[in-house]
Amino acid sequence: MGLIKKSFDLLLQDLEVALENYYSGRLVSTVVFGSVGRGTPRPDSDVDILIVANPLPNGRMRRVQEFLAIEERLGRRLKFLERRGFSVTLAPIFRTPAEVKRGSLLYLDMIHDGRILYDPTGFWRTYIKCLKRKLHALGAKRIVQGERWYWDLKPDYRPGEIFEI
Repeated sequence: MGLIKKSFDLLLQDLEVALENYYSGRLVSTVVFGSVGRGTPRPDSDVDILIVANPLPNGRMRRVQEFLAIEERLGRRLKFLERRGFSVTLAPIFRTPAEVKRGSLLYLDMIHDGRILYDPTGFWRTYIKCLKRKLHALGAKRIVQGERWYWDLKPDYRPGEIFEI
């Protein structure tokens, strides 16, 4: 696993530099998650990355279009990995700070699996800390079964009860 993890770590270093250079003053936070965030990547792992920037273009396709410049900058590293048997796909998720604050169930797994690459103002750290407090207040638990898990967000839930995270 050492060579695989090291290969992904080098890719993440390049990715972070490319993101900082491209988004410049718009970049707020970046968080890698999933198997790469957990430090358990396989040669065919996607690089799941949350990019928080402000402003971002309206619409997913415009955001993806903007990201093509990042993929282009990483072309040499991705080709290098491909020649060594890796099949890496970048899987970005784009959010503005306001969109992050509206929440997403996706962020639940980032509590444990998220690896912060960039967060100079502490925006993401503050958000995750607040999310952890909310989950604690609900009594939420992450139930792990082997290599899989699920969330029991409110163990004492009663039918008809409404709660928010």
